[in-house]
Amino acid sequence: MTAFYHVCFVVPDIEQAMQDLRRAAGVEWSEPVSDRLGEWDFRIVFTAGGPPFIELIEGPSGSPWDASRGARFDHMGFWTSDVRRGSQRLEEEGVPVDFSGCPYGRPFAYHQMDSIGARIELVDVGRQAGFLNRWHPGGKPMPAIDEKPRKHR
Repeated sequence: MTAFYHVCFVVPDIEQAMQDLRRAAGVEWSEPVSDRLGEWDFRIVFTAGGPPFIELIEGPSGSPWDASRGARFDHMGFWTSDVRRGSQRLEEEGVPVDFSGCPYGRPFAYHQMDSIGARIELVDVGRQAGFLNRWHPGGKPMPAIDEKPRKHR
């Protein structure tokens, strides 16, 4: 589990979710950021203070972060040495891709894991320095799943 670094909730109101978690558990937050992926504008925020992080995403209806039916636990995030190899490995193990950011130039992929009722996110470790710079300045590098090349059978 050493490559695990965050849990994510998709929410219809990011400020309300931040406030509720702050009041209930003393959670401190970074500042939310607005971003765009493909046709979807979304907002994202991570807790302050280091891993494991809590991530909140507020996305529009029809997006990978659709919370139009209410807030929900969405995924667990893991660093991987190679997101494409990791995605292939998960698919071979019966954990299908639900959404990939790779075609949009973002090296991450969500895989649906029905046994836990949520998704697993693989994020390429090449994005880690930027993540740390934005969300945890001065934070130490985090380990990644080592996606070794597979030998052909």
